[in-house]
Amino acid sequence: MSAPARGVRQVGKARLYVEDTGGDGPLIVFAHGLLMSTEMYRAQIAALRDRYRCVAFDFRGQGESPLAASGYDMDTLAGDAAALVESLGAGPAHWVGLSMGGFVGIRLAARRPELVRSLVLLDTAADPEPRRSARKYAAMLVLSRAVGVKPFIPTAMAALFGTTWRRDPARADERAAMRATLRSRDPEGVRRATRGVIDRPPCVELLARIKVPTLVASGEEDTAITPARSRPLAAGIPGARFELIPRAGHSSTIENPAAVTALITAHLAAIP
Repeated sequence: MSAPARGVRQVGKARLYVEDTGGDGPLIVFAHGLLMSTEMYRAQIAALRDRYRCVAFDFRGQGESPLAASGYDMDTLAGDAAALVESLGAGPAHWVGLSMGGFVGIRLAARRPELVRSLVLLDTAADPEPRRSARKYAAMLVLSRAVGVKPFIPTAMAALFGTTWRRDPARADERAAMRATLRSRDPEGVRRATRGVIDRPPCVELLARIKVPTLVASGEEDTAITPARSRPLAAGIPGARFELIPRAGHSSTIENPAAVTALITAHLAAIP
């Protein structure tokens, strides 16, 4: 059993922040959503690390990974992900991806099937960003160069979290911490990553190529990628199943960590 490790490392052509629990069990790789980081999966890793080797990482220019000059498109990020799994030397990985992490997971499982043992796709879709949303986000990116990202934090919070989490008095401290986290993000990293997400091409044609056990789950309050947009993944991936996550929006691992952990645990337990 190797010792837990964390830090920025060279992974293929990128420098990525990686947290590795170093366990002896099957490998799980956790991939976060836009503007987020490894912090999205604190609860899930704490619950699973005794039975699995849990590895979480930050995409280039996000979280604690340094800004990159290019490579924020989904294909390049999938290449980073493939290089990461290969570098871990532990065989195929169970891939848990939320939103952007799910966009990458679909591409990885379809194009590099030898690297993926199973998929968990949270709050994810295979369609392009709806035109209306893309226009709104593109306008925000332009304005952010003049006024910074701080004025757009309320819009980001509304997109990233459902109403239950945003209105719960008991979670006021969590909301304050998340607002502070978003304000601290490198503005250029935010712009480049957001552009990569809103410009992503559809990948519906890849779904039929995915042959590993797949769980698709969506927060019932998600407005960024609604359950109606997420559900077709389960219909398009052979043998996949779909679950709704109660009392959760687009950041379901944070909003209802117990429910998400239970879904992941049951999914992994059913795989021989």
